[in-house]
Amino acid sequence: MSEPRFPSGTQRASVAVEQRGNPTPDQDQEDTGSSLSRDPDQPPSAAPARRSSTPEGQDWAPPPTPSRPSRPPSPAPSWLRQNHPSGPRGPAELPPAHSVIICVALPGLAISTDQGQLNGHGLEGFYRAGRRVLSRCQIRIAGREPLPVQARTTAADRARFVATARVSQGGGPDPDVVVERTRHADGTERITLHSAAVRPLRLPVEVALGTDLADLGAIASGRAGPELPASVHDSGLRWSCAAGGASVTADPPPSDALASAGLLRWELDLPPGGTVGLEMRVRLDGAGPVRAVGRAATSPLAPARATGDHPAIRPLLDTSIDDLQSLLVRDPAHPTDTHLAAGVPWRCGLAPADALVAARMTLPLGTRLAAGTLRTLARTQLRGQTAQSGMIPGPRRDAGAHLPAGCTGTEATLLFPTLLAEASRWGLSPQETEELLPAAERCLDWLRGAVGEGTYLGDPQPSGPVRCETQAHAHRAAVLGADLLDAFDRPGGTALRQWARELRSAFRQEFWVEDRGGGRPAAARAPDGRLVTQLGAAAVHLLDTGLLGGGEHAPGLLDRAQTEQLARLLGSPVMDSGWGLRGLGTNEKGYNPFGHRTGAVRVHETAIAVAGLAAAGYEKEAGSLLRGLLAAAETFGHRLPEMYAGEQRTDGSAPLPHPAACRPAATAAAAGVLVLSALAGIRPDAPAGTVTLRPVRSAPLGEIGLTGLRVAGAPFSVRVSRLGLAMVEEAAGRLQLRS
Repeated sequence: MSEPRFPSGTQRASVAVEQRGNPTPDQDQEDTGSSLSRDPDQPPSAAPARRSSTPEGQDWAPPPTPSRPSRPPSPAPSWLRQNHPSGPRGPAELPPAHSVIICVALPGLAISTDQGQLNGHGLEGFYRAGRRVLSRCQIRIAGREPLPVQARTTAADRARFVATARVSQGGGPDPDVVVERTRHADGTERITLHSAAVRPLRLPVEVALGTDLADLGAIASGRAGPELPASVHDSGLRWSCAAGGASVTADPPPSDALASAGLLRWELDLPPGGTVGLEMRVRLDGAGPVRAVGRAATSPLAPARATGDHPAIRPLLDTSIDDLQSLLVRDPAHPTDTHLAAGVPWRCGLAPADALVAARMTLPLGTRLAAGTLRTLARTQLRGQTAQSGMIPGPRRDAGAHLPAGCTGTEATLLFPTLLAEASRWGLSPQETEELLPAAERCLDWLRGAVGEGTYLGDPQPSGPVRCETQAHAHRAAVLGADLLDAFDRPGGTALRQWARELRSAFRQEFWVEDRGGGRPAAARAPDGRLVTQLGAAAVHLLDTGLLGGGEHAPGLLDRAQTEQLARLLGSPVMDSGWGLRGLGTNEKGYNPFGHRTGAVRVHETAIAVAGLAAAGYEKEAGSLLRGLLAAAETFGHRLPEMYAGEQRTDGSAPLPHPAACRPAATAAAAGVLVLSALAGIRPDAPAGTVTLRPVRSAPLGEIGLTGLRVAGAPFSVRVSRLGLAMVEEAAGRLQLRS
């Protein structure tokens, strides 16, 4: 079968992204044909994303004339106008993110190498709201740089660097001073000197400081500019430019400050075996101290804990929750509502689809994050009498070599009623659910209007394909949305169920590719009906059917035989790398183990596959992917990046990091919560006062215990034995257990 070719005009999605807060390079420009519009899952590139000719090997070709955007262009945000002027420009080298240590407590970041010194290279520095407030912080002891010996993160928002120095004369090769630096995302650095010398030391300590006050977009584009001149300010130094200013203060105050050299000096007395320290704080002018949402008592995420036989269980959940806390952001106009930023360092803004996916995965930690995310996105919903009315705006997403870019606004619009319906099952109050129901109804109305008299939900732009995963999202939204409407006596449920039945019947016949291996679901259908046959990780969304009442999952688009065949394919070496699920099968044209849609392991898709396969009863395949994901997590210090290379696992190997992946990333951190809760098979129905447990009977990780979860607004704890038997240890008194 020949492969369909889509016109490049289908790269343009028909809706725009509304960004909030302080943008960083991850935040896509409104999708109105700008050359800078790109995938929110893909790190920023200095090269324009628009193509004037078809790259070799690509399966779509440009049309004679470009399609017109359905919304008038909006002005580019100020950060984009300042740092990405119009006109052609060549590609710049993206600073690597895989080899740095990132401390995050949004809106603060600290990015360092394992050497400890901040030398002003690449991404190094302290950041506040997307602006680098300090790029250089170099320490010298007695005129020499200490020798770095260890660097590690101690929490999501801080890291510890240890170095040694030899300052005594004739003391042999052993160091006699240990230099410890604790760096915090809030802009604080504590430097402590420990002496092992046998006599008192008087040590000259110098710290050289500098900054360019560049924003992350300029740094990503290689256009940060030179360091700014400093001035002496209070007990430290200050820098300023047209965009603002920043300062560093020290405690104790330095004995000398040289603005021309950006240098602070101390003379520190260190007794034998003694310790002395100093602290520096960097601040952006006009900004108060960093108050991370996740570190407050009002954090929307429950502090759950995991125990069990497998050594990776506990640190994975601890790190996942820690990273999720660090990525929490308040809606500036509505401070009680929080959502998750997509990831660090490139995607510190709101990406609607990612925020909804992560909030859905973290429902076992409570419904407050889901409620805040839904309220925030409901305020962005498009209104009026247009075809787009009811959509949640979202930017384009690259789909790899075989399909044109898609629109995340479609995914977000379909995820909205799904998340609301499932949050209600997990314990979102009827009052909050009903307040959000009109926005969900508008999403469902848009769905029915976009489908019209047809069967499938196509891309929102002309000549676009009908994507497999879009049908899965739409079907789930219709079935769960119908239940939600019925529960609140709203009309429309019957029509949604009828369309869902028609979609299931057509999909099973028209989206299945027969071959000698047993067949596979098509990735998409071209407008002329031809199938895009490549097997990729997007097919896992067919397994993610959603939670209905009574602990039952919604029906899927595939029948039982097709589901079994898909499970077999996902568990094969073509898709299972041994570290997780590849984005594209190894025998497909265009496979690239580092391709973010063409072969790399995307953590949240692996987690969706694990949960979906387990729920469908394919525990062998689910267990293999789960063990691979946990093995990868251990090599990454349990802080999983959003993606890594899909190279095949071998004895003694380790997964190769992707140099541009966000780490931490909201969906990757939330994946840890999803896979562990999926092992227990927790299926609540808070409105009915029940909770059903369908644990993975094969117990692929041995015994596992989860405490501190939230179901129906109360603490919930469960334990699964080595025999795959589940027992509730703590729950709301009104909940009845079902099996």
